[in-house]
Amino acid sequence: MTTCTSTKMNTNKKFKNTVFTSLFNNEERARELYNALANTNYGPETNVEITTLEDVLFMERINDVSFVIDDRIVVLIEHQSTINKNMPLRMLLYIARVYEKICENKNLYRSRMIKIPRPEFFVFYNGVKDNIPDKQTLKLSQMFKDYSKEMQIELEILVDVYNINKGHNPELAKRSVTLDGYEIFIDLVRKYEKETKNIDDAITYAIDECIKRNVCAPVRRIQHSRVKFPIRQSLANSRYRVFGAKAARSGLSVRQGVREPQCASVKRLSPVMF
Repeated sequence: MTTCTSTKMNTNKKFKNTVFTSLFNNEERARELYNALANTNYGPETNVEITTLEDVLFMERINDVSFVIDDRIVVLIEHQSTINKNMPLRMLLYIARVYEKICENKNLYRSRMIKIPRPEFFVFYNGVKDNIPDKQTLKLSQMFKDYSKEMQIELEILVDVYNINKGHNPELAKRSVTLDGYEIFIDLVRKYEKETKNIDDAITYAIDECIKRNVCAPVRRIQHSRVKFPIRQSLANSRYRVFGAKAARSGLSVRQGVREPQCASVKRLSPVMF
């Protein structure tokens, strides 16, 4: 049984990802973020195509953010509250599906070479541990069972992990007003959650303060309902999958497997989405 306490913990983990993906699955902000990461100057004339993978059944994203910029580079960005050492393997699986999406109308069996955008992989860490460096790199090769530094690597993926908590990588935040605004917003949510012990109230107060301080324009445009309700919808979808799996094991239909949430904050769902 899911309790109110566990639901609040899930909300706390999910709201940051909800805001982050909503902000950066946008052509203009994706371009701005890549310019900050790569120290480039792509302007509005540079084409950006969002290629983020989605779960059609549950209307949820499979990966957090991916896009092709200038038809030359495909960028995958994951937002994490913990350092996941399996991220290079996850990125490998994601990029395979993104390439499949990019090449879906092309004949891979013809003799002529198909040109594809080169990949770049990033993780933005936003957890609460203090001992996380500003930047580190995870390698797929380090996951190989017989890995050694001397061996010849036939397949490699490098994932650059950036700590985006306020006070870390200030130059990165300085180059992206949207990322800087996001960092300020999350910092305020944590501050108010400590004071109120309530994540919903903390989000509300953080949005109000962002508006009053005229900071982080993208966050300022996020209305209260548009932050909270997608979080709750995501929680409901997760619970639907869990109960659906239990139903299948019991020989029931998915609908028969669903039970009413035990926490009032999850019951009050809204269809409002970004």
